[in-house]
Amino acid sequence: MQNFWCRQLGLAFVVFAMIACSAPVQRHDHLAQPAAIASSDQFWRHIDAAGGHDWFHLLNGSEEALAWRLAMIDSAHHQIDMETFLWKEDEAGQKILAHLLAAADRGVQVRVLLDDSFTPHQDLVLSRIAHHPRIQLRVYNPYGNRSGGMLSRMVFNLDDFLRVNHRLHNKTLTVDGWAVIVGGRNLADEYFGLHRDYNFRDMEVLAMGSGVASVSQHFADFWNSGWSVPVEATVFIKEGDEALVRLRQKLAAAVGDVQVADDTELGERWREAATGALPGKATLIADSPALEDPSREAPRQLAGQLVELINAAEKDVVLVSAYLVPTAELSDAIAQARARGVRVRILTNSLRSNNHLAAHAAYSGYIRELLQEGVELYEVRVDASDRQLYMRSPVAEKELGLHAKFMLFDFDRIFIGSSNLDPRSLELNTEVGLLIESEAFNSELRAAIAIDFEPANSWQVALDESGHLQWRGLNETLHQSPADSEFQRLEDWFIGLLPVDANM
Repeated sequence: MQNFWCRQLGLAFVVFAMIACSAPVQRHDHLAQPAAIASSDQFWRHIDAAGGHDWFHLLNGSEEALAWRLAMIDSAHHQIDMETFLWKEDEAGQKILAHLLAAADRGVQVRVLLDDSFTPHQDLVLSRIAHHPRIQLRVYNPYGNRSGGMLSRMVFNLDDFLRVNHRLHNKTLTVDGWAVIVGGRNLADEYFGLHRDYNFRDMEVLAMGSGVASVSQHFADFWNSGWSVPVEATVFIKEGDEALVRLRQKLAAAVGDVQVADDTELGERWREAATGALPGKATLIADSPALEDPSREAPRQLAGQLVELINAAEKDVVLVSAYLVPTAELSDAIAQARARGVRVRILTNSLRSNNHLAAHAAYSGYIRELLQEGVELYEVRVDASDRQLYMRSPVAEKELGLHAKFMLFDFDRIFIGSSNLDPRSLELNTEVGLLIESEAFNSELRAAIAIDFEPANSWQVALDESGHLQWRGLNETLHQSPADSEFQRLEDWFIGLLPVDANM
């Protein structure tokens, strides 16, 4: 017993020593770089002429979303700006990296802004990427102590918790100042239907037109923030000229040689997309980066605008959010919408499909309130009958979760972006999205998601005649949350007792 307590005290000493020794992270001063502006290439001008207006192409399917991301990178002639919350070293992540390297090799300037949440054990690959002379990589709001995995990082940075709890959740890709992808997908297999066990239903939009400039400026604002730190100043792994060689060797072994189509083939693909896309007007809705201290600057610009959009709705609102934990302002907006007679439908994750148990535990406390207000509430089935639409075959042993973040307001406006409807997105993290005014695009999106609300693909949560919760499926009705085990329900109940809402 004495040895046990000695070991525990020794471990505690090591932890506190590492906390005490972690270097405080300061704002990084660097010269401001301008936002990308539309280049004068005939390649893009011919595509612009084919569209003839601001246009939008829905990236509904996972395979198409990855294919268009690679095509955008391959189409770049001058500059690529990419920001993301998560970037894994798996099939999808390595394909994207390989195409970025190929773009940089042919002279394209590449800027990548990556949040520091999911970078444990990635310092080596990040440092190797940054060795390319035409790739700049910055890490947003980096951890002071970078030891170990995610849990270790949180423990070793407890003295700086309020700062590191603020994260960049933005997801955009901008090419040559002409085209953008905005939406919910991170850069990993599960967001593109390639994971062997569990994949997400997600949503993005590919856009060209006047809205692109605002996305470019948004990226530049974050890129120039003092909290966007060059990876060279964050990661202390030093390799010589062999760093890039080793990276290329690893990518070649994983994904093979990159085959880039010529401008003629790429141009034809773009013109086909432009002529089949839908017109509309895009307005950027986004949070601003932290200026002086992330621990004291709540990024709530986007949250306020989303509430205003709900308040302005007259007939119909559809809210799709992977994680649903309504803030007080959001709860009031939904309640007032129902009081005005506005139909409100919500699609979110079930206990079984949610990849963050704590997020579901926090959400479960709001279910009854939403139903009593007359909200039509649906939860994604992990065994959705049509899940093959969002993942690579075979799908029999694979499960589905929801990761999409978009909203429809009446029949002429849509928001597609990175923001969930929870306090973490609305009050802690930075988020970005496009408000698109277009009856045609609204109609297309409604048609695309109709299948997600069908009883074979989602549970409708309701109150029975006695006021008890029930989950109605295609051929069955459950009287408790769909779960993979009773233990999962017990975990959900226990976590729900904890004051976790504010960090969800």
